[in-house]
Amino acid sequence: MNATRCLVALAGVALVIGYFVFEPGRYIGGACSDGLLRLACFEAQRGAVEDWVAAHPWLAAGGFFGVYVAVTALSIPGAAVMTLAGGALFGLAEGTLLVSFASAIGASLAFVIARFVLRTPVQRRFGRRLETINRGVERDGAFYLFALRLVPVFPFFVINLAMALTPMTVRTFYLVSQAGMLPGTLVYVNAGTQLGQLESLSGVLSPGLIASFVLLGVFPLLARKVLDMIAARKALRGHRRPKHFDRNLIVIGAGSAGLVAALIAATVKARVTLIERNRMGGDCLNTGCVPSKALIRTARLMHEIRHSARYGIHTASAEFSFADVMARVKSVIATIAPHDSVERYESLGVDCIQSGARLVDPWTVETDDGSRLSARHIVLATGAVPFVPPIPGLAAIDYLTSDNLWDLDELPPRLAVLGAGPIGCEMAQAFARLGSEVTLIEQGARILSVEDADIAATLDEILAAEGVTICAGHEVIDVAAGADGVRLTCRTAAGEAVVACDRVLVAVGRRARTEGMGLEALGIARDGRIPVDARLQTALPTVYACGDAIGGYQLTHAASHEAWHATVNALFGRFKRFAVDYSTLPWCTFTDPQVAHVGHNEDSARRASIDYEVTRYDMGELDRAIAESAAHGVVKVLTVPGKDRILGATIVGEAAGELIIEFVAAMKHGIGLNKMLATIHPYPTLAEANRFAASEWKKAHAPAWVFPWLARYHAWQR
Repeated sequence: MNATRCLVALAGVALVIGYFVFEPGRYIGGACSDGLLRLACFEAQRGAVEDWVAAHPWLAAGGFFGVYVAVTALSIPGAAVMTLAGGALFGLAEGTLLVSFASAIGASLAFVIARFVLRTPVQRRFGRRLETINRGVERDGAFYLFALRLVPVFPFFVINLAMALTPMTVRTFYLVSQAGMLPGTLVYVNAGTQLGQLESLSGVLSPGLIASFVLLGVFPLLARKVLDMIAARKALRGHRRPKHFDRNLIVIGAGSAGLVAALIAATVKARVTLIERNRMGGDCLNTGCVPSKALIRTARLMHEIRHSARYGIHTASAEFSFADVMARVKSVIATIAPHDSVERYESLGVDCIQSGARLVDPWTVETDDGSRLSARHIVLATGAVPFVPPIPGLAAIDYLTSDNLWDLDELPPRLAVLGAGPIGCEMAQAFARLGSEVTLIEQGARILSVEDADIAATLDEILAAEGVTICAGHEVIDVAAGADGVRLTCRTAAGEAVVACDRVLVAVGRRARTEGMGLEALGIARDGRIPVDARLQTALPTVYACGDAIGGYQLTHAASHEAWHATVNALFGRFKRFAVDYSTLPWCTFTDPQVAHVGHNEDSARRASIDYEVTRYDMGELDRAIAESAAHGVVKVLTVPGKDRILGATIVGEAAGELIIEFVAAMKHGIGLNKMLATIHPYPTLAEANRFAASEWKKAHAPAWVFPWLARYHAWQR
């Protein structure tokens, strides 16, 4: 295919060069010696050409049509002169018909040729940088192309080439070009009927006419705005809009997303009210990220004490009370809580209300005491709650979730963890290190299903070595409490299996918190979540949503990222709205070792039909990792074949959550592995692993033919 592509490109270039080298006009001489497709040449030959057209009308029309298509397809200058000639030779109606179809067909051929030759290599090299443009073209490409076709200021051959590199279909390109170029064609063909009064091409378009075309070009964009306004009015039909608003923005939910949304609004001096029914800080502070990491740290310390020999300490021991461990967790929460407190946010200009909230209409929120507040826009950051599967018997036992886990004051002797995603793996390892007998039950084929199989297998081995019993491919079908604890009956490929435990931790996922807020009645919530578009707008144009409530990436930093977009789009959407970009969103599973990831891994790249190369660096070879007795893990980088552009990276190892940031920054700003390799990293650090991974890529792509010549050169120097 590459050879065919090159041959097509060479043939096209040869035809264009041939036209300029063997300029047909030189054989005619006179006014045509400077070029056949020039106005002066046509004027000089006009009489003879008109006589021939009159004698052979059908042949002339067909020949004119074919030449016009060829000139346009090869992007040869002269289409404007041919359009004028079409008016002069065939009149307004027939000339417009010929030129309109010939120009659209020729442009489409140029589009197809450029796509065949250039699109694959360009998308392969710059695909990630072009993702936003591609999505924009898929959504609004027809509008933009129509606008460009209406404005004769933009060279049409450039438009043909540029659009060929995008996902626009040939059919759309042709139809839009046919319609968009028609007004300009009419103007030029009509000018051609008055050709004797023109001295140059510049005489066709007066400044006023150009201004008119520019207005026509803007029309599709204005039309899109009008259509959006119509859609918004339709969505808001039946609701009475307040004459004035109490505030600019109401944010419901004071978790990660809600806090960021309120802070951004206050920073840009909007009047904003933040409503939270429960505790400020939401799940992340009170039941999620903060308490889990505090528990993980204590569990790691106990693990290090038990394995002190690896650090050169022959014996070490420690005693602990699980109640004291959980008291430390609560102390950590209390220490961080002021960062998210009502007092702090009110000092920043946010009006905070601690109450439940219900949407009365697209602009009005009612609190528990019956007070009603209105705002031009509302941001829903209502978070999520643990999902509890409908397993027979589960509701009858005192099961644990991430919500009530932190109320424990006794360590469960035997703990069964349902779900081997990030939360399940983290808690399984932490409780095992604290002394519980842990069974990790996963319905799927392996733990950490979002990661590649080899990455999941690495963590699987580590958890198993630490005493965690992993039951993958086990579907819990019944839960029963007895005198000796809880019995979980599981369906497996080999038949039924029973897991005995004292407590059950349900960690199979989370569902959006939508009940009791009037969202279903307004058509905002559906299928257990709040659907949004790429700009985080809900079914009502006045209401935006972000964070766990939209059911996407349920991560604290994802919620903050979305909150920025939701707030800015709500406050300034009439001027510019921003689509959320998740292409460089990282995540980390805080087991030991950590598993961090950004961009594509092998599984996602295969699903997206993206070609890739894999480069690995073994953390066991890193000096700092050896010094830390943490010489396990891998840096795994996906790149474009033959290129250093990063498609994604996964790191398993000590502080992987910190190490992945370098790859996030590199992908965000288009930095390849060559530049990462050229960046000085301090020694000895774990971050050197990233540089060594880049070095592995460089070695694999070093030009082998150079080294024999270098050997000869150095031998000659000796």
